[in-house]
Amino acid sequence: MSVSIKSEKELARMREAGKILSEVHDCLEALIAPGITTKELDRRAYELICAHGCTPSFLNYNGFPASICASVNEEVIHGIPSKKRVLKEGDIISIDAGVIYEGYHSDAARTHAVGCISPEARRLIESTKQSFFEGIKFARAGCHLFEISAAIEDYIVAKGYSCVRDYVGHGVGAKLHEEPEVPNFHQKRRGIKLVPGMTLAIEPMVNMGKPDVYVLDNDWTVVTEDKTLSAHYENTILITDGEPEILSLRA
Repeated sequence: MSVSIKSEKELARMREAGKILSEVHDCLEALIAPGITTKELDRRAYELICAHGCTPSFLNYNGFPASICASVNEEVIHGIPSKKRVLKEGDIISIDAGVIYEGYHSDAARTHAVGCISPEARRLIESTKQSFFEGIKFARAGCHLFEISAAIEDYIVAKGYSCVRDYVGHGVGAKLHEEPEVPNFHQKRRGIKLVPGMTLAIEPMVNMGKPDVYVLDNDWTVVTEDKTLSAHYENTILITDGEPEILSLRA
């Protein structure tokens, strides 16, 4: 396994990509409301990314037809935006997006409420987000990669949920997907030792029910097998000598 260690020049580009991506997510969050289509959210994301002189990481990546993934309710990841998909009161929507700035990527996802949602859905969203922060307590030099994985799953299982096992986080940098893979669940080994300069996209994908998922006929959208709700939270982080630096989240 070859894990790239980023130079200061590369990190400067990734920090800028992350800053821009964070702004994109904040703008999209402000637009999410009953009545808007996922296609409109995608259009707005494209405009915002291009306005910063950047390129959407996802558009045409392996044939994906949009700038964001917009996954609603039981959709886990890779939801394709559509003018026919109108958000309604009580939905939850996961927005996954990436930005390329001067050849370097940042990758981040958020799950949002659409209007007033159930307490159960709110708890799922909050737990998924918190599991990310539980995981990155171990995202520091000297720790091992799969300590992050174990911490995420321990937190999620204690909340009564399950972690998707078919899809995982990843390294990120000059490529959207780099080594290493970052599971959100326990592994038999400890994994590689973390060192400063590693950049990772850590992304818990959490189901209210069982972890099982399948892909729809569009060959992209992943949904829960039992049709229960799913939430997604992701940031691009940098391993340092101390606390990890979250590149895609504004203070």
